[in-house]
Amino acid sequence: MGDQTTFDLLKQALAIESNEPLYRKLEDGIKAAIGAAQIRHGAVIPSERMLCEALNISRVTVRKAIDGLVSDGFLDRRQGAKTVVSSRLEKSLATMTSFSEDMRSRGLEPGCRWISRDISRPSPAEMMALGISGSEKIVRLRRLRTADNVPIAIETATLPARFVPDPHSIQDSLYEYLEANGALPVRALQRMQAKPASEEERRLLGTPEDASLLIMERRCFLADGQIVEFTQTKYRGDVYDFVIELMR
Repeated sequence: MGDQTTFDLLKQALAIESNEPLYRKLEDGIKAAIGAAQIRHGAVIPSERMLCEALNISRVTVRKAIDGLVSDGFLDRRQGAKTVVSSRLEKSLATMTSFSEDMRSRGLEPGCRWISRDISRPSPAEMMALGISGSEKIVRLRRLRTADNVPIAIETATLPARFVPDPHSIQDSLYEYLEANGALPVRALQRMQAKPASEEERRLLGTPEDASLLIMERRCFLADGQIVEFTQTKYRGDVYDFVIELMR
């Protein structure tokens, strides 16, 4: 961060007419710059003095905006008075979004490396999760999911084969394929657990021996109640946080 394009984006955010205080506008501008990949994860942001001079605002305003972004997990304060864009990724549990949507919303380029994709008979666990009989064929998709080419998660998606007749027709995004074929899920049930990574999982994700995984299991439903997908995603615990918003 620090180039003229980024400062122009922040100035535009500050110039928006609204009742929001100036520090909130600056927060929104920095978030937008992160989302547009103008500010990369892990990058050092300019000092408070530089931001004050470039944007013509007070240091109190800049400090309050940065404090808010640190509190929300967008920025990290490091030793030596440096503030950097957080390298951790947050996944909201309140909305049903795909991995690709999550990464693009953070200014990262999603990708996948195929481990396997095949058509077979379901296991007893898959039969129960999908609500199908043992005679029905399923498609099993196993992928290494990446963000800016960095391994983030191992994903195994299982679907009744009637929804995906040819697993090789899926490119990077399963949900884009389902939407194009009129089978995009509208509701999901999720559960989460943590466990140590196996040797294979550590090798695929490039994590140390003591790495832990955050495992998300999701069953997805169509509007008519059919179960279209059962997915188990194993996220790197060292870079991923799950966030739940609570209200009363």
